[in-house]
Amino acid sequence: MFSVIRGYNILVIVIAQYLASIYIFSHDSPLREVVFDLNLFMLVLASASAIAGGYIINNFYDSEKDLINRPNKSMLDRLVSQNTKLSFYFVLNFLAVVMASYVSFNAVIFFSLYIFGIWFYSHKLKKLPFIGNLTSAILTITPFFAIFIYYRNFETVIFFHAMFLFLIISMRELTKDLENIKGDLAQNYHTIPVVYGENVSKVMLTILAFLTLIPTLLLITYFDVGQMNYFFYSSTVLLFMVILMLWRSKTKTHYLILHNILKFIIVAGVFCIVLINVDIVLNRI
Repeated sequence: MFSVIRGYNILVIVIAQYLASIYIFSHDSPLREVVFDLNLFMLVLASASAIAGGYIINNFYDSEKDLINRPNKSMLDRLVSQNTKLSFYFVLNFLAVVMASYVSFNAVIFFSLYIFGIWFYSHKLKKLPFIGNLTSAILTITPFFAIFIYYRNFETVIFFHAMFLFLIISMRELTKDLENIKGDLAQNYHTIPVVYGENVSKVMLTILAFLTLIPTLLLITYFDVGQMNYFFYSSTVLLFMVILMLWRSKTKTHYLILHNILKFIIVAGVFCIVLINVDIVLNRI
């Protein structure tokens, strides 16, 4: 079940939400207030539950495709029956709404719509080119909007952080489609690589990589991101390497390597949030 809900991904998201709350969203609040804020804790738990439920329903609909694309993981996931998965799915979504209700009625509406969005994506939108990729990227960053709205912090710098994250996630989703093209073809998924071909997908990935330069340059030049600017410099170098490797990639293994590099950028970005102000913990205790 831990494999089905991708517990490691959820752990990273939980850490990201707390680090973003401390270093970006609530930079003026005492550290203790943020860490021990029960409303924030409930929002993070609600996000984790809803995301876990999303992975389950996604696994449920993609079970046949995953047998082709990820046979080893798929066989491990099949140790849990489909009925058990669905039972966990409903329980986790119910818990997400209950925990959101502790914060406010608006939080209940937010997570109810989020849960529906995940189901609709897994059931219908995932098989559509462009719309599926766009929806997936939006759903990935949506839990951060819950924290963003909670703190009512509407600074411009947050928008550019979100733009950078959105572009990297979009690249990862498209690379994942290239990696899984064999199973998508077999199961009649109309992804971008299936409909338009690998070369068009590579052109789109190249464009997305260059678009990341916009938020990167703005964050480094016009905003105070502290020593996190080293992360943005490094990610730019890695993205340049990704593009060079991309145009030489032809096999699933090649695309898997690119996928892992993009995933590394995302995870590294989470932990590099502390570089915005390395003294913030000492100053706000």
